[in-house]
Amino acid sequence: MSSKKQTVFVVPHSHWDREWYFTIEDSNVLLIENMDYLLNVLDEDPEYHAYMFDGQASVIDEYIARRPNEKERVSRLVKEKRLFIGPWYTQTDSLLVNKESMIRNLLYGTRIAEDYGHNMNIGYLPDIFGQNAYLPSIFRGFGLDYSILQRGVYTDELKGSMNFHWTSPDGESVKTNNMYYGYGPGKFLSDEDDYFNERLVPILEKLSDLNDGTSNVLLPSGGDQVLVRRHFPETVRRLNEKDPEREYVLSDYESFMEAAWSDENAFENHIKGELIASQKSRIHNTIRSQRYDIKQLNYRVENKLLTILEPLSVIGKSLGLSYPQAWMDEMWKKLFDVHAHDSIGGCNSDDTNNDIMVRLEKVERICDGLINLKKKQITEAVSCEIGRDNLLTVFNFTPAAAEKAAESVIFTREKVFSVKTRDGDVIPAELTSQSYISGGTKIVVTAEGEKQVEEPGYYRSEVTLTNTKIPAIGYQTFIIEEENGDLGLKEPANKEQIENDNLLITFKNGRLTLTDKRSGKQIENLLTFENRADAGDSYDYSPLENDEPYWLTEGTLTDVESGPHSQTMTVTHARSVPANLEERKTKEETALLSISTTLTLCEGESYVRIVHRINNQIKDHRVRVNLATGADNPSHSFADQGFSLIERPVQNPHFSNWKEKGYAEAPVSIYPLENFAGVANGNGMAAVITKGLKEYQVTEEDSALSLTLFRSVGLLGRDDLAWRPGRASGINNKVVYTPDAQMQQDLTFEYAYVFESETHDPNTLFSLADEYTKRYDTYQKQSLNTFEERLERFEIPYPLTGIAPEYSLFSFTNEKVKMSMCKLGHDQDGVMVRLFNPTDQPLQTTCEDFQGELIVCDLNEKEQKKVTGRSIDVPARGYVTVKMMLFS
Repeated sequence: MSSKKQTVFVVPHSHWDREWYFTIEDSNVLLIENMDYLLNVLDEDPEYHAYMFDGQASVIDEYIARRPNEKERVSRLVKEKRLFIGPWYTQTDSLLVNKESMIRNLLYGTRIAEDYGHNMNIGYLPDIFGQNAYLPSIFRGFGLDYSILQRGVYTDELKGSMNFHWTSPDGESVKTNNMYYGYGPGKFLSDEDDYFNERLVPILEKLSDLNDGTSNVLLPSGGDQVLVRRHFPETVRRLNEKDPEREYVLSDYESFMEAAWSDENAFENHIKGELIASQKSRIHNTIRSQRYDIKQLNYRVENKLLTILEPLSVIGKSLGLSYPQAWMDEMWKKLFDVHAHDSIGGCNSDDTNNDIMVRLEKVERICDGLINLKKKQITEAVSCEIGRDNLLTVFNFTPAAAEKAAESVIFTREKVFSVKTRDGDVIPAELTSQSYISGGTKIVVTAEGEKQVEEPGYYRSEVTLTNTKIPAIGYQTFIIEEENGDLGLKEPANKEQIENDNLLITFKNGRLTLTDKRSGKQIENLLTFENRADAGDSYDYSPLENDEPYWLTEGTLTDVESGPHSQTMTVTHARSVPANLEERKTKEETALLSISTTLTLCEGESYVRIVHRINNQIKDHRVRVNLATGADNPSHSFADQGFSLIERPVQNPHFSNWKEKGYAEAPVSIYPLENFAGVANGNGMAAVITKGLKEYQVTEEDSALSLTLFRSVGLLGRDDLAWRPGRASGINNKVVYTPDAQMQQDLTFEYAYVFESETHDPNTLFSLADEYTKRYDTYQKQSLNTFEERLERFEIPYPLTGIAPEYSLFSFTNEKVKMSMCKLGHDQDGVMVRLFNPTDQPLQTTCEDFQGELIVCDLNEKEQKKVTGRSIDVPARGYVTVKMMLFS
């Protein structure tokens, strides 16, 4: 038994960025060389206890793809716990991606690591820019006992110990250690006197001061893309000879956590919720508006994959179609690469950001193609069953029957047509746009050779069908008849207002006023735009000294359209502004900032659909839309995160003296959102539901909800920012220019503005978010146009010969219980459904229209218990994963 007072766990590791200021190809070339060397070191030196490869299984995927003959050796070392991989596939950002993407990342990483022999029992978070509030619950859902993280904790929150219980909003906790000095304090570990006395001992003494409850201290000993340190066993031996106070052990994270937490009662501190403190480590709060194009496209792709393709494929599978699991694997792994913290953050070289966009586009193309195939095969089978062509199938991907408006593109030979139920009832519809398309020519092979035959033209019509009744997780079929139809036209209107049954928007003297017709409350000067200099970099916005904002407050009404289902108003705001930072400093204004805004009110909806369009030709600036809220000095804002709402202070109390306290970054009250954010007090609630916009702030001066549209900068990193003193983030010994990050392009921004006289209700907000997200799709069986859908032009097999024109796989009864995922199980033995309850009270829901067995599973899709009866309990602010045994 050692007589030394303290045990220092030296953990060799490499933090492996898949891409950054270098490309993924650079990373992989380096990976193969380094991994070859690492495996040899571990085999040749039995005293080299273990090595941790960043908690990512993707590096093993990449390595074995190039070194398939090494799979057995890797598996042996993983089983022996000498090489630690998992639980992640990639080190995902947790505040910029869908909650289900995080869970799926862990599912793939965990299953791969388990296949190799061992999944690291630690939710490892060495470098991501803030921690999602639900990570403790998600980690526990995968059976992980521990978490180790770097960023996001205030020192006073630690209460003298780097070990604490981290708790999610649903009450689940995970045993956690804060890497106070990050993941590299032991990167250059040495027994030389200068290093020992001037660097190592002071670090260990500080760590000891924050180590109440245990004599075990963690010393992470690695860094970005580092090569394994072959000398570590000898260095540790010499340190033990040199230091009479401490015992140094070459170890791993699991062994450290097991030793430190051997007496659980030693740590009583509980820290709750998201961790976004910027005291010791930079959080890069404003990275959420960097490279908006990446965020927007990622949102769109995630949404197609999670809310359309996966449930559509489940419907298809239940009817007899194959489930495209191999394609799902390929798409998800590409997305996981995008979701790595630097990648989705956009803080990369232009080459890398271009690769990220191309990767997302590839996933979207695969996704669109598969959606096309599944819809077409199902609709063709319905056509065979009822003996009719020119059908329109409307799919519903929510767990409750829907009676809603549905947008669709319809092709007809005639200008006038109608959409009917199978019983002949006309579905009311609004025609929003129509164009005539030439039929062109087709090649016909005759005995005399090929001939060109003229094809007649046809009409492409964009319509909104109202009051369609679609069963849950299923579809309904309608008939298109080309006759004297009664399509309501959306036409220009000579007025300065738009309205629906709930809301009224008026334009007067260049400004917009919103009236809630239900309560009579008004929001004057609904929206204005703020343009400021951005003297920051790809990590952080930075205000320019003595810069004043340029406001766009008064607009010009350019168009009003009115139809039976919706009314639309278009307003343009424009003014001269500086073209770049140099002009900002000299107060020149040689550029024009013009913003076109379209506001739409649809019947039955309680929100305003808003779209902004900007052709940006200005550099080094930030554009925000400030939305009036009617709130009276609210103390907190709210946003969705994971499976419920979280609240944040409008003014961060740490901001007043952050410089004096030496914070790594100013704790500004600019926050991320997953889907929506807002404010509420006695005057009601105002919120936004966004499509890819990820950053907001509630302004103190007028309680406006300020939504960042985009930032425009030209450098990867920059020294000494106003809100981030010191070295440049990223690579700080070379200036990396990123002209593409100036965003000189056409930009479109979409969100919904919600105003309610009542306070914010989680059920209402999540329901509105589902509605605005458009969790449905349509398909027309027709032969006129073969280019609208991605693969429409090509011949495909039709495995189904006849199916019912109306279908529902299952439904759930309680509308307050939401569904975040519906897919085939990873083991392909049932349908996995994730239900969640965003409210503060436990709820129960009943499964209907499905007679198979129901089994509650953990997040790793391992069975926990069978459901008795058909009712399922969902905890407050929590979730439950259910396997529906549909396939034998």
